[in-house]
Amino acid sequence: MINHLFDTLFDQKPGGAVFIELADGTRWNYGDILSETARVANALVSLGIQPGDRIAAQVDKSVSAIALYLGTIRAGAVFLPLNTAYTAPEVEYFINDAEPALLVCRPAAETALRPIAASAATRLETLDSSGNAGSWSELVNRCAGEFDSVARDSHDLAGILYTSGTTGRAKGAMITHLNLATNALTLADIWRFTSDDVLLHALPIFHTHGLFVAINTTLIAGGSLLFLPRFDADEVVSVMPRASVMMGVPTFYTRLLDNSSFTAEQAQGMRLFVSGSAPLLEETHIAFHARTGKAILERYGMTETNMNTSNPYAGNRRAGTVGLPLPGVDIRITDPESAVELPNGEIGMLEVKGPNIFKGYWRMPEKTAEEFRKGGFFITGDLAMIDDQGYVVIVGRDKDLIISGGYNVYPKEVELEIDALPGIVESAVIGLPHNDFGEAVTAVVVARQDNAINQQDIMVEISKRLAGYKQPRRIFFADHLPRNSMGKVQKNLLRDEYKDTYATRSQSE
Repeated sequence: MINHLFDTLFDQKPGGAVFIELADGTRWNYGDILSETARVANALVSLGIQPGDRIAAQVDKSVSAIALYLGTIRAGAVFLPLNTAYTAPEVEYFINDAEPALLVCRPAAETALRPIAASAATRLETLDSSGNAGSWSELVNRCAGEFDSVARDSHDLAGILYTSGTTGRAKGAMITHLNLATNALTLADIWRFTSDDVLLHALPIFHTHGLFVAINTTLIAGGSLLFLPRFDADEVVSVMPRASVMMGVPTFYTRLLDNSSFTAEQAQGMRLFVSGSAPLLEETHIAFHARTGKAILERYGMTETNMNTSNPYAGNRRAGTVGLPLPGVDIRITDPESAVELPNGEIGMLEVKGPNIFKGYWRMPEKTAEEFRKGGFFITGDLAMIDDQGYVVIVGRDKDLIISGGYNVYPKEVELEIDALPGIVESAVIGLPHNDFGEAVTAVVVARQDNAINQQDIMVEISKRLAGYKQPRRIFFADHLPRNSMGKVQKNLLRDEYKDTYATRSQSE
């Protein structure tokens, strides 16, 4: 029976086996990480952290950041990773909502975040990009390297991940020990991870894909991580012969294909390429196979559910599909209005149920109730169909969501910031096709006739309020927004009008 995520991940792992290796060859073995996570857990206990307390982290990717995540779980606390692109006003919302006992941030952000933390009675510590300096590092280094994991139940929280909402208010998805442990066990099994695997890790570690899927799956199999600070196509191509698996977003694969050094020879030692977080274009799938002789395995997951489906490891990895339901996960397609289950081949709402499904939204019982059926199925908001071979095909989104470079952007959040600017009457934010990012965030704005506000003015102001990936790449001005008879903005018409905006733009757009 699974009760504690940390103990499940590290069960019977040989201390001398390599867990993390940097591009320069520096290594940390499992014994090193056990000791470091013990120091983290002891540091948390020394600060009075109690089981269930939230630990927020807005830090750069480093081995110490991974130890902070695992040590938090070991101490029985709840890990709350925050995107490093979030501005201080965005972080303020998360701090006020989650009320973490501790916030660990980059030294450069301390001045802006300290008053926010103080107003919420949240302790603040710092950790630099190397993971070796800052007040948090100093505290951890003074602590003992042994610790008995704090007892936790399988349904206790291990993490909270925030996902933006259509109303503009971000929701904290409550993820349990059971959710993460069962998903890692399942993925390691179906993707055939072993202790011999080396996962090329170039993803950020503040969301499900890079933190939970990549790290937990590798850990539970006793494999190792080839740990890169970020995705750089030249560096990824250079180190690829040292790896056996890579997890990425579609943008990774389009940029590899654009790199002349990426050849079949460089990829010959790789047994698996996985793609997720955004739809993979069929043309990318085909071009990648033509270049390398290897088929990308596309899967489907969400912040609230971890992974739900996967194309088969052995079998047909079908372009344009996200594969078959994972073992233990039930999937159905329902009529969005009546909730009646639909037969295969018909498009409807995708609903999922299984041990991977989150516990609910933090302090939002009414919203949680809205998103679940009485039988326990979670309403994903994705429109899909199941074909005659049982493969799931995502055909659209019911929720007003943009996925840009693998990151979720809810238009309402951006619209609220634009509409608050002086001289703006209203705005509509849409996603438009982009050859590198999949979708580009774009705004159509109606300004007062007597106002001279321009695109640059809006972009400068928005950059103070929203993370870079949420900011519009282009802003268009219109006399009015198209509406239907009920007064709702017809974003489909705007998408049609501006659909070719990025068609001839460079990938640096």
